[in-house]
Amino acid sequence: MIRLLKLEYLKNLNYKPFKIFAILYFIVLIALLFIGLVDFDLFGNKINLKEQGMYNFPSVWNFTTYIVGLLKIFLGCIIVFSICQEFSNRMFKQNLIDGLSREEFIFSKLLTILLLTGFSTLVVFVLAFVLGKSYSDTQESDLIFKEIYFIFNYFLKLFSFFSLLMFLSILFRKSIFVFLGFFMFWFVEKILIGVESFGVMRNIDELQRAKILNTKIFYTDYLPLESMSNLIPNPLVRTNMAKLLGMQFKFEYPVESVIACLVWTAVFIAGSYYILKKKDW
Repeated sequence: MIRLLKLEYLKNLNYKPFKIFAILYFIVLIALLFIGLVDFDLFGNKINLKEQGMYNFPSVWNFTTYIVGLLKIFLGCIIVFSICQEFSNRMFKQNLIDGLSREEFIFSKLLTILLLTGFSTLVVFVLAFVLGKSYSDTQESDLIFKEIYFIFNYFLKLFSFFSLLMFLSILFRKSIFVFLGFFMFWFVEKILIGVESFGVMRNIDELQRAKILNTKIFYTDYLPLESMSNLIPNPLVRTNMAKLLGMQFKFEYPVESVIACLVWTAVFIAGSYYILKKKDW
């Protein structure tokens, strides 16, 4: 494992896009997490997310993981460029000649994904905890770690997402096709979600619609990107302004989505290995 880590380090150390996107990611990450300290002008009214409860325990775990999760495409670009350069520069074929097996190649990429995901998760955990301890209206011990499970959900969301990008990168081998493939993947999911939602809404009366929307589990909830999205809900409904408008935050731990993400991650890893075994590069 140490040998594979050293190999990945040497490959990416001199790869400029890797360093650029890594630096951009962590700069934007830290900036976004401190965005709650800035006043925004919304329709002539001053809005401050800190005053809206963004950094209050336990909701700070939800806010930080959701906001930072929007930046996962930065790390995703690192994964895509790192893998695609292996094929465009013929490094993969040279590695095979030098004795690196396909299993070790997949494992080395998974180690890179694991390290990036783990480091990002650690940074989010530390910053969320510090921000909560510094600005939360409550410091009750039973509330501080009440929703710490969002940190695990964030880790799983990133690892699943990067596994999908690894699969697409090995499948298409060129970064432009990977991003086009991902866009089509996302577009098809949205179409399926829309079709299922329309089909459900056509078969119920007006009085049942609100109940269905709040309780029904759609089959499309188990699609890859949708199951990842369901791991961390939108926290805007938890703001003080949303509460004044009568909105309520309802969240049950998404066990089904966790299982779906684990299954899809295994499928993407197995699919990546299958492609490498079947194609002769």
